[in-house]
Amino acid sequence: MKIIVCVKQIPDPEIPPTNFKIDPEAKRVFPPPGKESLVINPFDEQAVEAALRIKDIHGAQVTALSLGSASANKVLKHAMAMGVDEGILLDVPGLEVYDSYSTAAALSAAIQKIEEYDLILCGRQAGDWDNGQVGLGMAELLGIPSVTPAQNVEITDGKLQVERVISDGYENLEVPMPCLISVSGELGIPRYTKIQGILAASRKEVTIWNAQDLRSEEMKGTISVPRTRILKLFIPVREENCIFLEGETLEEAVANLALKLRADKVI
Repeated sequence: MKIIVCVKQIPDPEIPPTNFKIDPEAKRVFPPPGKESLVINPFDEQAVEAALRIKDIHGAQVTALSLGSASANKVLKHAMAMGVDEGILLDVPGLEVYDSYSTAAALSAAIQKIEEYDLILCGRQAGDWDNGQVGLGMAELLGIPSVTPAQNVEITDGKLQVERVISDGYENLEVPMPCLISVSGELGIPRYTKIQGILAASRKEVTIWNAQDLRSEEMKGTISVPRTRILKLFIPVREENCIFLEGETLEEAVANLALKLRADKVI
């Protein structure tokens, strides 16, 4: 069985808000300096875990695929340290203009170059833009079925069984392969990387492709053409005002509070 897992590098969601910088004119986000400020998208890490669980039980060839600049090598090495067999980096200039569609087109073109696959896994959404559109877009472009979001993915009697998260629980689905599954946080905590895995990953080379390596001429033309336009990018300003209400007694202070809340139409 051959599994492809799509992973993305994002600014660390745990960085202090004061370190988060944007360029409102260029409409770009600038992560803080330092390699530790860029990490694997948490949902994608859970997709890697879903692939490795299948590999542990049934055996599989797992390939991690990422779209980005050279720094994205880090997330591919992380996936390989977890147990992924190989990593492919799709490095295409003009990354800053990418939207969900062009990202889906680029990844789909890379998957067409890989050719053989039974299952594609990705996170339900990215932790930076939170669009949740790339996985479904890839499935549409590749012409394969898709399920999102999934809390469990496993093989039973040679068939793919998926637990899909719904508003009041989950539903069990049997999905024909090849297919694409977007993995949700309900899957559980991903495995920790062990020192043996980190050392093994350090000895592996990441394969690098560019736009000329992609076979689909139709997709080549759509990769650098975004379908959406950012009108404004800004950090919300939060203003907080604190009013102290006093009284000669506790009862008077409470009464003053009630009167203030009524005047502001809170009660």
